[in-house]
Amino acid sequence: MRLLAVLILFVITVTPAHAAPRIVGGEVVDDAGEVPWMVALTTSSGHQFCGGALLGPGQVVTAAHCVDDRTPGSITVVGGRLDLRTDGGSTSVAASYELVEGYSTPSRGKDIALLTLAEPMPYRTLPVAAAGVHMNGSVGVVYGWGRQAENDTDKSPLLHKAYVPIMADEQCAATYARYDAQAMFCAGYPDGGIDACIDDSGGPFVVGGRLAGIVSWGIGCARPNAPGVYTRVTTYLNAAS
Repeated sequence: MRLLAVLILFVITVTPAHAAPRIVGGEVVDDAGEVPWMVALTTSSGHQFCGGALLGPGQVVTAAHCVDDRTPGSITVVGGRLDLRTDGGSTSVAASYELVEGYSTPSRGKDIALLTLAEPMPYRTLPVAAAGVHMNGSVGVVYGWGRQAENDTDKSPLLHKAYVPIMADEQCAATYARYDAQAMFCAGYPDGGIDACIDDSGGPFVVGGRLAGIVSWGIGCARPNAPGVYTRVTTYLNAAS
């Protein structure tokens, strides 16, 4: 998740060490057909705390920091619902989840988790980008229900998206001492203004209709010279055909 202050991580659960990401400078997604694979992670009482994407009818990919301190049964996955104030779409409890061995914190990489659902969902899934695909300079789309400004106290019940360019690894390494190009990539604008923010963690970063990244960490939301950091999905998942 995104750390909003001095901390380097930004976690979706509201804990002293983490701050979760919301789309800043984006726009509302008003066509469910654009994002059939988009899901929200909520508590049993319906509180949204992270995003995710369907890799298969019964499998969701999200950020490890979204779930590693939760029991699977406490995570409800909501699909087919752009407006979280409604009761449309489908829900399923997580039956289990798997983290990459050695995961500790988002800023150290491996920030990815695969959830297995108790009940599969009837929606089109999101294919994974091919390994080795050249992404520097590409513009991706990040999705989430998070806050729309770093200092907001409320988040949006409506799904938002934002278009954000991927930065060169050298730029990211110059900004973040712990940057690991194998495990992550950065995306953002030098002047800030458009970014993921709190409660967007775990949400997909899509390039060319394929999953390339997962909202992972950063400093604040949409600050100048502080791009968002995303899990480099191709390091951990095989591309779908």
